Amino acid sequence: MSALLPSSSIIPPAVLIVEDQALLRFLAADMVEEAGFTALVAEDATQAIMMMERHPGIRTVFSDIDMPGAMNGLELARYISRFWPPVGIVLTSGMCPDMKGALPPDGIFLPKPYLFHEVTAALHRLVH
Repeated sequence: MSALLPSSSIIPPAVLIVEDQALLRFLAADMVEEAGFTALVAEDATQAIMMMERHPGIRTVFSDIDMPGAMNGLELARYISRFWPPVGIVLTSGMCPDMKGALPPDGIFLPKPYLFHEVTAALHRLVH
């Protein structure tokens, strides 16, 4: 007879939020957790790559495009698509760049300011 685990022991899928502005990073983390996911945070691409290496359960990356450092969010998305192809990508920006052909396959772009239901729909689409 197999024992059933209580539903509280089920770990929700992890979403890595990459945002250099602390307030936006924590607001996005709250949205992600309210949508039923586990939120992990990084403030730039270097931290994001370290998180990807340490946390194999990350299913989706939700990243700003305009970030300081070695890579912007679009370059980070391409890197993640190359080395972690099953991981979903959601990119966001207040600048609304032309994303036609720039996103990785199945990537989603959300212009800032994004709404809770847009973030939730994008995450659920990529995880399921």
